[in-house]
Amino acid sequence: MKLENLRKQIDSIDQNIIALLNKRLKTSQTIASVKIKAGKSVYSPDREREVFKKISGINKGPLNSKALEAIYREIMSCSLSFGNSLKIAYLGPEATFSHLAAIKRFGSQVEFIPCNNINDVFTEVERDNAAYGVVPIENSIEGVINHTLDMFVDSDLKICAQIILEVTHNLLARCPKNAIQAVYSNPHVFGQCRIWLQENLNDAERIEVSSTTRAAQIAAEKKNTACIASLLAAKIYKLNVVAQNIEDSPHNATRFFVIGKTDVPPTGHDKTSILFSIKDRVGALHEMLVPFKKEKINLTKIESRPSKKKAWDYYFFVDLEGHYEEPKVKRALAALEHTCKFLKVLGSYPLGE
Repeated sequence: MKLENLRKQIDSIDQNIIALLNKRLKTSQTIASVKIKAGKSVYSPDREREVFKKISGINKGPLNSKALEAIYREIMSCSLSFGNSLKIAYLGPEATFSHLAAIKRFGSQVEFIPCNNINDVFTEVERDNAAYGVVPIENSIEGVINHTLDMFVDSDLKICAQIILEVTHNLLARCPKNAIQAVYSNPHVFGQCRIWLQENLNDAERIEVSSTTRAAQIAAEKKNTACIASLLAAKIYKLNVVAQNIEDSPHNATRFFVIGKTDVPPTGHDKTSILFSIKDRVGALHEMLVPFKKEKINLTKIESRPSKKKAWDYYFFVDLEGHYEEPKVKRALAALEHTCKFLKVLGSYPLGE
């Protein structure tokens, strides 16, 4: 078949695709109007998971599922941004890993609001300046982000979704590697690149800053300096990639929470996060965990934090499998509430990843 004929086929297919995309967008607009009138959020993590599951099931290739999901992410992002743009607050500035996580979840078409700190992300959502916020909760190497955990103690915001972002670190600079005298980055990032730095830039000064983006801004301005940041930061601040993937572990990932004001319905494949405090007596923590064993509920994480209100008084953060509306989870939480000092369900959300 001639090349010209093949190109005509592509043009015809593109015409059909565009017509269908616009038809889908109009239907999405109607759905959004119905949701708004009913006082519901336009963004639905449960429906999102259902869509991705369905398109993956009907995909026969050669387009792989990861590429298909990326395409649909942007299609759905266009739907969310139409009319009154959906606003998403995140721990900024631009090009941080929180920004990348927010783009991964909501696509590039919504409006993003960079915040100076985790407190501000919560505040923007609480004041309705943003519909949702994206905050880091833990890294697979460095552990939990304590400040995020502490924010949930007093906040009424719910966890609506989680994002797992594979993290790769890159050495960026405007000078060659042998001219680097100082490296800037976030303290958590330095902890994830210890071995590489010792082997390659052991004599360079390591200077901690608030974010990888701030590090990139400094590296773009100062001579003989470098930063550890994302490839997006390299593009935005016009830095050269001196070395890629310098993290010590190839299994480096960060988990983020999407926080908002609405509860998420069950999907059948959910996780619930709770917070509780216990009475100060022997065997108290064991007693708190018994209801989950009795109901055969798997606990995937337990973390303790000082209450900051009384010496040696602690809060416990627990992730468990299931949705808080499921009967067995309800029974376990009711039994826990009966014996603990304080219990708070932070939210149930689709596992998704």
